[in-house]
Amino acid sequence: MILACSSLKKSFQGTDLLKDITFKIENHDKLAIIGVNGAGKTTLLRIICGEESYDSGEIFMPKNTKIGYLSQHNTLNPEFSIYQALEDVFQPLIETEKRLRELEVQMSTSQQLDAIMDEYERLTYEFEHNDGYSYQSQIKGVLKGLGFDESMWEMPISILSGGQKTRIALGRLLLLKPDLLLLDEPTNHLDVESIEWLENYLKNYPHAIIMVSHDRYFIDQISNQIVEIEHGKATTYKCSYQEYAIIKKHNREVELKHYIDNQKEIKRMQESIDLLKSFNREKQVKRAESKEKALAKMEKVEKPDALPQAIRIQFQPLVESGYDVLKVKDLAMAFDKPLFEHINFEVKKQERVALIGPNGIGKTTLFHLILNDYVPTAGKIKLGSKVMIGYYDQEHTSLSFNKTIFQEISDTYPQMNNTQIRNACASFQFKGDDVFKTIDVLSGGERGRVVLMKLLLSRCNFLILDEPTNHLDIESKEVLEDALLSFEGTILFISHDRYFINKLATKVVEMDAHGSHIYSGNYSQYMDHKIKVKETKEKNNTSYIENKKAQSLQRKHQNQIKKIEKEISTLENQIKEWNLQLQEEDVLNDYKKYNEVVQKIDDGHTQLDQLLEQWENMQKD
Repeated sequence: MILACSSLKKSFQGTDLLKDITFKIENHDKLAIIGVNGAGKTTLLRIICGEESYDSGEIFMPKNTKIGYLSQHNTLNPEFSIYQALEDVFQPLIETEKRLRELEVQMSTSQQLDAIMDEYERLTYEFEHNDGYSYQSQIKGVLKGLGFDESMWEMPISILSGGQKTRIALGRLLLLKPDLLLLDEPTNHLDVESIEWLENYLKNYPHAIIMVSHDRYFIDQISNQIVEIEHGKATTYKCSYQEYAIIKKHNREVELKHYIDNQKEIKRMQESIDLLKSFNREKQVKRAESKEKALAKMEKVEKPDALPQAIRIQFQPLVESGYDVLKVKDLAMAFDKPLFEHINFEVKKQERVALIGPNGIGKTTLFHLILNDYVPTAGKIKLGSKVMIGYYDQEHTSLSFNKTIFQEISDTYPQMNNTQIRNACASFQFKGDDVFKTIDVLSGGERGRVVLMKLLLSRCNFLILDEPTNHLDIESKEVLEDALLSFEGTILFISHDRYFINKLATKVVEMDAHGSHIYSGNYSQYMDHKIKVKETKEKNNTSYIENKKAQSLQRKHQNQIKKIEKEISTLENQIKEWNLQLQEEDVLNDYKKYNEVVQKIDDGHTQLDQLLEQWENMQKD
């Protein structure tokens, strides 16, 4: 066991946030913490890593456990380059390597050779044991996986965006390889390709992971158990997210039935008591008193939270668009340098099209081109007949922050009465007095729901959505999905949330710098298609002769690796022999011989480094 939390409690300003947090995690578990925004998930991570105190309860953790924490806010040395920020993780190794070189020089001049050799052998073992020969390749692999190509490695941290800095902080943490890895929304600021790389990395991570995430696909791929925080209490589910969702729904339905049955029994007993009292006779009054005592002792079942309700309003466009909603033909865009070119796709009425591609490829720019905010460098964009666009931007610029939710809707749509506004708000989980909250106190996810509600109430027929799931907790995402699935118009959207794409998309358009590729269906079908295309291409391009040639090359490659391994072994033995020669009396007494042997050792280490680098490169091929 790497961690156990027992009955943890935490309150802020007299309000209980965490009331009874109890769970444990074993050495190789991958645990996902879920819950609505404000449930205390980040607070729990901060408590575990020691950045936040707790009021009562206990935390059990083996002594000397190394904890690594990726928060949503990180500080990095602004003077470092991107590469240096990750290289800094290995500073102890770099210092060890530097000390080894110093000791090699001292061997030629010092009289205390035995002491130097002892330190040299100890440090060499430490250096090799801590992957001293591979740390640079580890840095490069993590940088590339997180979306930093080699041309960016010398960029200073000071000029990076907040999202890029978060990725650097994540990279540092992965390279530190702590015993317990704590991740708070690790997929934020990552494109789909980087998220998939991170998934594979974390699947193979040798230690325990606790992560807070609203990315359901990511949770499904990595975690082997889920801890849900609800009303300050933790419930553990040892299953995938999809299985959890089914179990949760079933449990909530059972709890609701239990509550309804309990309420019926309370009502029945109370009616019986009232009836007996109405007779106004001593015998009946005593029976009523007896029943009242029984009712007082009876278990009162708390009303469970309702699961998110299905959208009750049909969001119908004011007018139907033509069948052809959007045509993009050979589109190109450049600012200081080319951004993308040869983008071609069409959107038909009632399609829900996901636009995907790496960060920085120009997806949001493409949206601005459709909205006529920019003029394309080349190509054409054509909107169809009677198309009315509703645009959802990431910054929520359409909101007035000093207004309440109710005012925001009523001022935008004065023809709606109070009941209609409240029904619309309730469909987006704003119930009761929630509608009188001002926009400025809402979370990012709540503001997103208000923007989407305004868009759907506008009765536009073509929704263009830029990252609509950003800042949303899982429950809010489900409300959003339900609303969009009930929309009878057409949708074009950007998202890195693969679960969301999977549920919503009827077509996927993949962008890269040199064109676009179109796939029918949702995200799973897109991935299946890509795999099949790759397999078919490989099959068609590989003949019997090419297979034989490939096998021959593979054998040759393996033989070269074995040859290098033999050379490494021979050279390591030779270096050991030279080190032993330094202790021989005739060498110690002959300054010239001694220096010759030291030079051989230096040259041997240089050659050994080259062979090891060559061996590593061949392992990657």
